[in-house]
Amino acid sequence: MRKARAGLEVVGNAIAVNLVLALVKISVGVVGNSYALIADGIESTADIFSSLVVWSGLQVSAKPPDQNHPYGHGKAESLAGLAVALFLMGAAIFIAAQAIREISVPHTPPAWYTLLVLAVIIVIKEGLFRRMFRVGSELDSSSLRSDAWHHRSDAITSGAAFMGISIALIGGEQYAAADDWAALLACVIIFANGVRLLRPAMDEVMDASAPENKRERVVAIAAAVEGVKAIEKCRIRKSGLGYLMDIHVEVDGEISVREGHSIGHRVKDRLVNSSLQISDVVIHIEPASD
Repeated sequence: MRKARAGLEVVGNAIAVNLVLALVKISVGVVGNSYALIADGIESTADIFSSLVVWSGLQVSAKPPDQNHPYGHGKAESLAGLAVALFLMGAAIFIAAQAIREISVPHTPPAWYTLLVLAVIIVIKEGLFRRMFRVGSELDSSSLRSDAWHHRSDAITSGAAFMGISIALIGGEQYAAADDWAALLACVIIFANGVRLLRPAMDEVMDASAPENKRERVVAIAAAVEGVKAIEKCRIRKSGLGYLMDIHVEVDGEISVREGHSIGHRVKDRLVNSSLQISDVVIHIEPASD
């Protein structure tokens, strides 16, 4: 629950910042005649909804196991990450369609002060990305990392808009569509990030194996417990902000069932209390082979 609270705090801050930025971007974009800035504001609005999805996913995943969900509610966090990746791809398609429409419509260059707004936005969004991605990595949260990339994508669209508006201001009316082309280019980057984030979230939903280096660390910890002769099998899958696993532990075949049971408990305690974020372990005791 402590880890979930850390995630909820950073998401809550991001929602508040995105709400303000979305209003500023859309307002300045309309007054300053910049569709790239309006598109950027729409993307920030999508960020608010995606952050709300992440918020809900973290809250549900933090619930303890119950009769209907004996393995806990961790999949809610993975589903939130999946939804955020799809949000990102959908926002890219929507903005691209609008940018293509704007390119074909003659219009005057954007106002110069839109560049100042974009410069401030780029700094803020990059800061949000770094903070949320750091927390997401610390918690091993796919939904937080996906949401962090929403902020990085926002910084990218703002950077593209900055370049496009600069070209439009320098080149005059014949280059007035440059900020629309910049918005279109940014959409390609946003969509690519959405695709990149989709796979790990999908893997978690499909119970894909944990990274091999985590499995190696688990085996090393379990094998070091007194009484363990060898580790035959070890399967690990991610669930929410932690991992569920089952492990086959080989012990001396001549010891009593009670002794074998005690060794299994020591293995479980050692793993759950490690820094590997293991939520629960199922131990299978087997006699060591000759």
